[in-house]
Amino acid sequence: MRGIEQIPWLYEILCSLSEWGGLAKWRRLLVAGADGAVLDLGSGTGRNLSLRPLGAQTVALDASLEALKWARRRAPAVPLVVGRVEELPFRAATFDTVLSGLVFCSVDDPRRGLEEVKRVLRPAGELRMLEHVRSPIPWRARMQDVIQPVWTWAAGGCHPNRDTEGAVEAAGFRIERQGRRAKGTNRLFAAREGRVPS
Repeated sequence: MRGIEQIPWLYEILCSLSEWGGLAKWRRLLVAGADGAVLDLGSGTGRNLSLRPLGAQTVALDASLEALKWARRRAPAVPLVVGRVEELPFRAATFDTVLSGLVFCSVDDPRRGLEEVKRVLRPAGELRMLEHVRSPIPWRARMQDVIQPVWTWAAGGCHPNRDTEGAVEAAGFRIERQGRRAKGTNRLFAAREGRVPS
C-alpha cells in the first residue's frame, strides 16, 4: 500500500518534525538497550541505525527498497534486507534483540509478525518496541476508530487504533514493567517470551 510511510523524502520531513517535538528522546531510549545481534525491524530510512550502541551487530529490514536506500546513507556498513515482518528471511534464534520503532501499526498481520519475531529471537532475547497505540480514553479511542480508514489509506497502512501491547502479550511475550514508558498514545517497552507469572 502506498502512503506517506512509503515516500522516503516526505517521511523524513515528518519524522524530523516528530523527533524535534520529543520523539527523538523516545527513539534513543528504544535503541539504547539493544544488545548483541540486533534486528532493526521495519528500519525505514534508518533513523534507529545512527543511534545503535557500539558493538551491536545490526541488520536492518524493511519492505521498501527506496526507504533502505535512504538508510544506507545513515549506516553504510549495516546489512540491509528487503522483507516483510510476517515472513522474516532469517534462521530461528538468530538475534539477541529485535527493535521495532513505529512498525506494528502498519504490519498487515500483527499476530503473524509477532510469531516471526519470537522465532528469530534467541532464548532470553528481547523485543524492544516504540509504538503509538489505541488511546485508553474511550472517546479518543472512538475518534481513532472513526479516522482509521482514511488514516490507514493516507499513511500507507498505519492503524492508529491498534492495541499493540495487548497483541504482544497475546503472542506470548511478557512486557517488562521496568523501563516501560507511556505518554498519551505513545508506548515504549521491552518484552521477552513468557507469560507474566500468576
